[in-house]
Amino acid sequence: STSVERGGVEEIGNNTSSSSPLGPPPQRWLVASNLEQEVYRHLAMYVPRILCVGPNGGVSSREEQREEQREELACQLLLSAPLEWLLLGEEPAAGLAQLQENNQPSPLCGHVFKVGEPTYSCRECAADPTCVLCMQCFLSSIHKDHRYRMTTSGGGGFCDCGDAEAWKKGPYCQKHIPTDSNRDTDLVARGYSIFSIILKYAVDLLTWEQEDQLPAGLEPPERGDMYYCMLFNDEVHTYEQVIYTLQKAVNCSQKEAVSFATTVDRDGRKSVRYGDFQFCEQAKSVIVVSRNTSRQSKPLRVHVMHSSVVAHQCFALKALSWLGQIIQYSDGLRRILCQVGLQGKGENSSLVDRLMLNDSKMWKGARNIYHQLLMNSLLMDLKYKKIFAIQFAKSYERLQSDYVKDDHDCEFSITDLSVQIFTVPSLARMLMVEENLMTTIIRTFVDHLRHRDLQGRFQFDRYTAQQAFKFGRVQSLIGDLKYVLISCPTEWSDELRLKFLEGLDAFLELLKCMQGMDPVVRQVGQHIEMEPEWEAAFTLQMKLTHIISMIQEWCSTDERVLIEAYRKCLTALSHCHSGLSDGEQPITLSLSGHSVDTFRYQVSQDKVSIHLPVCRLLAGKHFPALHFQSFHPPLLIELPLRCLVLCAQVHAGMWRRNGFSLINQIYYYHNVKCRVEMFDKDIIMLQAGASMMDPNHFLMIVMSRFELFHIFSCADDLVQQNNTLIEEMLHLIIMVVGERYIAGVGQVEPFDEIRREIIHQLSVRPMAHSELVKALPENGNKETGLERVIDNVASFKKPGVTGRGLYELRPEWNKHFNLYFHHYSRADQSKAEEAQRKLRRQNGEDTALPPPLPPPLCPLFASLVNLLQSDVLLAVEGAVLQWAVEPSGGGWTESMLQRVRLTRPVSLSNWNSVPNNTVRDKDKAERKRKAEMARLRREKIMAQMSEMQKHFINENKELFQQSLEELEASTSAAAEDRYTLGGAQRHQLVTCILCQEEQELRGHGRAMVLAAFVQRSTVLSKNQRRINGLMEVFMCVSEHHDPLFMHPDLSQGIHTTSCGHIMHATCWQRYFEAVQFKEQRRQQRLRGHTSYDVENGEFLCPLCECLSNTVIPLLPHARSPDCRYTHSCVSNRFDLTDTDHRFIIKLIVLRPMETCVKTHLDYSDVTVSLRNAFSSSISAMITTFSMSTYKVGLKLNPNEQDHRVQVLSWSTCAYTIQSIGNTHRFNNPHPSLYFNALNDNRFVKFLNPVYIVCLQVYSVLSYSSVHCLDQSGRSVVDSAHLHILHLVTVAHLVQILLTSTTGNSHIHTHTHTHKQSSPAPVSLLPVCLTYTSVLPEVSSGWQLWRCVKVGVLPFLRSAALFFHYLNSTAPPDDLLVAGPGQWEALCSYLSLPSNLLRLHHSHHTLLEWCSHPGVRQTLQVGGVVVRFPRESNRLIDLPEDYSTLINQASSFTCPRSGGDKSRAPTLCLICGSMLCSQSYCCQTEVDGEDVGACTAHAFTCGAGLGLFLRVRESQVLFVAGKTKGCFYPPPYLDDYGETDQGLKRGNPLHLCSERYRKIERLWRQHAIAEVIGHAQEANQTLVAIDWQHL
Repeated sequence: STSVERGGVEEIGNNTSSSSPLGPPPQRWLVASNLEQEVYRHLAMYVPRILCVGPNGGVSSREEQREEQREELACQLLLSAPLEWLLLGEEPAAGLAQLQENNQPSPLCGHVFKVGEPTYSCRECAADPTCVLCMQCFLSSIHKDHRYRMTTSGGGGFCDCGDAEAWKKGPYCQKHIPTDSNRDTDLVARGYSIFSIILKYAVDLLTWEQEDQLPAGLEPPERGDMYYCMLFNDEVHTYEQVIYTLQKAVNCSQKEAVSFATTVDRDGRKSVRYGDFQFCEQAKSVIVVSRNTSRQSKPLRVHVMHSSVVAHQCFALKALSWLGQIIQYSDGLRRILCQVGLQGKGENSSLVDRLMLNDSKMWKGARNIYHQLLMNSLLMDLKYKKIFAIQFAKSYERLQSDYVKDDHDCEFSITDLSVQIFTVPSLARMLMVEENLMTTIIRTFVDHLRHRDLQGRFQFDRYTAQQAFKFGRVQSLIGDLKYVLISCPTEWSDELRLKFLEGLDAFLELLKCMQGMDPVVRQVGQHIEMEPEWEAAFTLQMKLTHIISMIQEWCSTDERVLIEAYRKCLTALSHCHSGLSDGEQPITLSLSGHSVDTFRYQVSQDKVSIHLPVCRLLAGKHFPALHFQSFHPPLLIELPLRCLVLCAQVHAGMWRRNGFSLINQIYYYHNVKCRVEMFDKDIIMLQAGASMMDPNHFLMIVMSRFELFHIFSCADDLVQQNNTLIEEMLHLIIMVVGERYIAGVGQVEPFDEIRREIIHQLSVRPMAHSELVKALPENGNKETGLERVIDNVASFKKPGVTGRGLYELRPEWNKHFNLYFHHYSRADQSKAEEAQRKLRRQNGEDTALPPPLPPPLCPLFASLVNLLQSDVLLAVEGAVLQWAVEPSGGGWTESMLQRVRLTRPVSLSNWNSVPNNTVRDKDKAERKRKAEMARLRREKIMAQMSEMQKHFINENKELFQQSLEELEASTSAAAEDRYTLGGAQRHQLVTCILCQEEQELRGHGRAMVLAAFVQRSTVLSKNQRRINGLMEVFMCVSEHHDPLFMHPDLSQGIHTTSCGHIMHATCWQRYFEAVQFKEQRRQQRLRGHTSYDVENGEFLCPLCECLSNTVIPLLPHARSPDCRYTHSCVSNRFDLTDTDHRFIIKLIVLRPMETCVKTHLDYSDVTVSLRNAFSSSISAMITTFSMSTYKVGLKLNPNEQDHRVQVLSWSTCAYTIQSIGNTHRFNNPHPSLYFNALNDNRFVKFLNPVYIVCLQVYSVLSYSSVHCLDQSGRSVVDSAHLHILHLVTVAHLVQILLTSTTGNSHIHTHTHTHKQSSPAPVSLLPVCLTYTSVLPEVSSGWQLWRCVKVGVLPFLRSAALFFHYLNSTAPPDDLLVAGPGQWEALCSYLSLPSNLLRLHHSHHTLLEWCSHPGVRQTLQVGGVVVRFPRESNRLIDLPEDYSTLINQASSFTCPRSGGDKSRAPTLCLICGSMLCSQSYCCQTEVDGEDVGACTAHAFTCGAGLGLFLRVRESQVLFVAGKTKGCFYPPPYLDDYGETDQGLKRGNPLHLCSERYRKIERLWRQHAIAEVIGHAQEANQTLVAIDWQHL
């Protein structure tokens, strides 16, 4: 059936091609009396034939794309084109161009954000944090020079450029400055009729609920029996559940199921089967009853739909997209579409209403498209935006109810548009007045939370999963309320006052339901059985915090509103109090001649709740203009006081049996997120109460609630917990009197409070900007006010390569430190005290910490100071001081005494005078006496010990004599250099880190080994294209290839690193076996991951925990060469025969050998005779190392017989030496570092005696070994080595000459040449003149000589390095000093003439090689030529501004899922590719396992190692293989020297080149695997992440 349908499409295509491809609409449309009928008939005929194509099961993705293109073309030809002709009355392309030319665009930008696109909000000019600009508008606006916040969009919002209400200043960027518009009058009638037909058609089909029928007029001419089984998206089931169910239901492969699941998640629906009704119904029944998906919750949603219905729905979406595109051409068309969409006769009858009310029934793709259309049309025009806002507010309750029942995320719901409407202040006020919006939102919210207790309070503790889900979703309503209240009105109308107060009533009803929720009762006897639910109540409290603050701000802008609101709060509070004192026994308290009436209530026995929002709202409205009339002050303080007593008792340890939930509640009560509307307001309420009561009465009630009254009224023994309670009570009194930094309580400026917070935070320790911001409360606009005062009180210290920038308190503000600052936790208080005392000791000041002078109180609170001279407080203080001087002295603590001292000076208004000096002096004298006694006792004990030691030494004299001599000998030996270079005999002592035994290195001794790590590497190659071939030469196992030749661009090599820790081979083997055994034992239990893979031979160095996977045997220093073979014998073997010429020529023309090199030197006998140089244990270790390089380098199982084993060992030596030379050239060009670099790479030595003859052969044959083997040349070395070195140097010179481009710019920087050394260029000229046909054109001999010198230098350095470690010959001093003499020193160290061109006189080979026909041919053919010195590889260049990267990433689409935006775009730092990470769509198979894009890319780009930047998270990702990875701080910092991983703070980020260089250094040093290993060892959660899916 599928093929028939496809044929149909082709046929249609053929029919149309005869006429004009985009022909005008049929003539009958133009004369039709009923245009709608004609258009419907056309659609009914063609839509099913074009779009009714079955799913492409088993078709390749390329064919699928072709099919989509064919569909698109047919839609364009047969459906869109006629409509455009009809609309414009002429050829569409010309008509649209004409329209665009005459268009006067709207000043609103209206750019709709894609997921992950950068958005910018100006922190100085934005009306609220939801006002954002797109990148283009931002860069051409005035805001780019202001303080701004940068975030990534979740998708769906749009740019507010051009909206005057969104910005305090600078509403227009340069592109959107408004112009006068003249309306185009033509097109209106035609546009009106066409838009209404198409929009009605689209709305009808998107809201269509029948699966088998079509709306009237759209029935197809011939109805087939073809159905789709359509699977819909939900947010309940996971990818895995859907994939598993589909595999079972429609019998598809894993890959197809993944593709289905991805599309369902992206578009909201996907057909999973195509066929007759029965066939589809069967698949549906399997999916619905699948236990895997329906067990936890509802089953997956599946419909069987007729193919023509699906086709029309697909076209409806295309039609909406078409409308969206057409209206971009003309503002007039946009207004016509708005009119069509909004007109309707009755309620909810317009097309837009129908779409909105059916929103939750539609699938994700349909919602996205029509939301986009609404934004591009209605929200771009103020007049229609207003009409739409009214419709939206009218349907608000129903829309929210639909959203709460639906399970799609908020961004896919129509309710998400509230942010576009409610944040416009004029619209919000209009809706508040006309539609009573504030009340509607609050009532809708309260209605959804129906779970209450008997008193009508919210009850969250018995929530089912579904109720919890619902609670999560209704929180979006609070967000809407915040949008409505976010900007305060400057002018009030009577209607606004009325509606606001009505909204306040509704809000108070909500707060009444919260007042006293989640009450707790102290557990006595046994621990609480189940932790009660407490989080929901605090979530609600945190969400409402900003709204409460905003309501208080609204009230404060209008006196009439404030007084009325104040009355309403009082009424609500008295309603809450009406249930308090009933049935509680009234009592009278008397102390110091005062008495007060209260009632019996004990926090430790009765119910108490931490949630008191009604009281706290009242406290926030308590301004100087008002007073608490007609309210009993003791009732005001009752509830807040209980709350504070509860905290005190929890601190005193009285509520331990109530578990963690209570501890968490107390923590959040004081936490910065909640304290503004909880703890702070409770203190204000106590201050208000105290200012209106007799101070003695207030204090007696406080003592009674603290349950301490009896202690002070009658002499009672003190219990430990009472000590804490007395301290807490005194602290509370200090806070009530001393906390005056709230405007209205004390006479302060608004910024005094924030300054004080910062001073006290920085008194604990220097802090980073982000820590400070977290420690300060935010307002509704996400601002803390920090920036305005921070520079005044603190100095900023910039960060280094690690760490972050810190603020330190300026010394002049230290005097403002108050130890009893009310926001300090106990831990902070003790840290601050310690830090301040230390600081004062350093400055030689008195370490007492007197509190600073507080600001004066406002008149309304002036009576607070009377507390300090009240009789009751004096009695309390007297009692404490009495306990302190009593001899038993058990009932007081020092901190209690300090608090008493503190309450005294307050009353004298002079904080520095301390009246109770007598106590203090007595205290000091007592301490001094105790300290003296302790000192005498210590001295006595020390004298006894010394006596005993002498006695013991005298008894064991001989023993001590011996050990002392040994000790002296060993220390003196250690002081010298352990490598004694005397004659042929050199001793080298090393210590095993496992058994701590010392041993001398000997060829026939026990083997000593270094832990080492061998890895494949692409770090030295700039040729990324070649890397992707993955070591073609090395990997091929066939007879025709041999790894003898490494391509000169070093596209891939084997690198070895070592941490340098030495072990006995036997100790290491025991250690490794233990690690293996431990790992096997873990397997039986539930096996966790580890940071190393034992199966691949990995282990951690026992000392430093460096990742290792092999060991390098340590060999003794080489003696003079073993001359078992006479020089002549070896020299004869190296006479240049014709075959050698051929090898060298092949080598020079930069082409790796294609055939296996069969050398005429039979070296088997040599190897055998040299084997005996070492003991069996050393030989075994040599084999171990060479097998590791073989296994890692070729990814093959070990095979000792393979002739490539030795070559690979030399290869890793060559590559590592080059890598070290390269790294040090990159980090620090100072030459002496080269020779210190290789301490951990001593494995070079082991290559010396065993394979040296083979090495000489290798060095003649292979360029890559040139970098390691020719180093054997040295004046003490025999002529055979020197011969090789000369030969290979000449070969390299030829390479340099042939590939040199004399115009190289970098040549001039390296020149130390002086004009005296003239022979070089002179001798070069004949060469150049004779062979100009081959050599590049040369402007002068000098230039060529410079070019040669620069090119050969890296090679000579590598040679010197290799040789230095091979023969342990110390380099001459000249070589360690940078300067003009360095070149000569290097040449003499290697026994080369300083004029290298002299070498070719001895061999006469230079000229022969240059003129060889093979060379000429290769150079003329062209191809990739490697120039020398080879350019060093680097990580890619990153842009200075991070938003450039975000913008790049937001336009990056997933390469596999046709044009879909990638959710986690990730940048490879090695080659610059952008990848679609962490998604099913881009998984590929590597070694039979599905891996994510990053892991797969790491194998092709970095031989298994990857460095990536996750753009949306601002995070660097290191990956090694499939199972290892870690996150690393990115090189982007904000102005405060901090990274912003996750882009949560939104400060602008800029590239820090030092940090990027550090990452590059890690990469060049091959330390990435080690960083990952250390990170995973330090943080076990990293081990459990599935890195291969990234």
